[in-house]
Amino acid sequence: MFQDSRKYPQPLADNGIFDIRSNLAIGGAALVFLLLTVSSFAQDSFTNFAQGNLEITNGGDDSPESIKLRSGAGDPIEGKEKSQLCQGCHGEYGISIEPLIPKLAGQYASYIAKELRNYQAGTRSHQIMNAMAATINDENLADIAAYFASQNKMKGDGSADNQFGKDLFLHGDPSKMRLACVNCHGIKGKGLAPTMPMFPVIGGQHKDYIRRQLINFRDGYRTNSPNAIMNRIASSLTDDEIESLAEYSSAQ
Repeated sequence: MFQDSRKYPQPLADNGIFDIRSNLAIGGAALVFLLLTVSSFAQDSFTNFAQGNLEITNGGDDSPESIKLRSGAGDPIEGKEKSQLCQGCHGEYGISIEPLIPKLAGQYASYIAKELRNYQAGTRSHQIMNAMAATINDENLADIAAYFASQNKMKGDGSADNQFGKDLFLHGDPSKMRLACVNCHGIKGKGLAPTMPMFPVIGGQHKDYIRRQLINFRDGYRTNSPNAIMNRIASSLTDDEIESLAEYSSAQ
């Protein structure tokens, strides 16, 4: 029902750029290329991971200080009223019911705003979201994003203990040039910090939504992550690995 509607080129996994599996012979160059696509923090994290010195902190709790930081400059009180249409799909408090509609509760306001601007610009496509985003100006967007960011962070029920998914999330796979998810998304997927909003909170997100987005990144249907880093990382993921990552992340 809620699927990206744009006509996309064929998946990029076999074009010699994104298919890391076919380029292990130039693994050193691929590693440098990957490091150049992420923020300085993530670059340092990858280096520390490779050296066994990785230390990752969580992205803040639901304390008033953390909520204020992740809510940005917008007014969450105004945002509650302005987000009435959004709440119809994403839930009054940012906890959606439909598993292919993302939860927004506790998501970084800057990330929410960035995704809406991508919908406005057409760099991300969805038949409903493109139309909805076109009606929102910058001031209203800041307030709406602040409202959802001010809610307690999305949370899974903890019922799924997928060890394989956990291992991939925490350690990645250096042999395949895979940056561990924790380096950008933080412990249990709760984000790195409010000052790093380009990497979203994914812990506690709907499993179906996480799976869909990983597949879209892998197959080239979605390309709006910073410097397409998610396309490069996801390009070598198998269906089973995606399922395991989605199950682990959604349970947090």
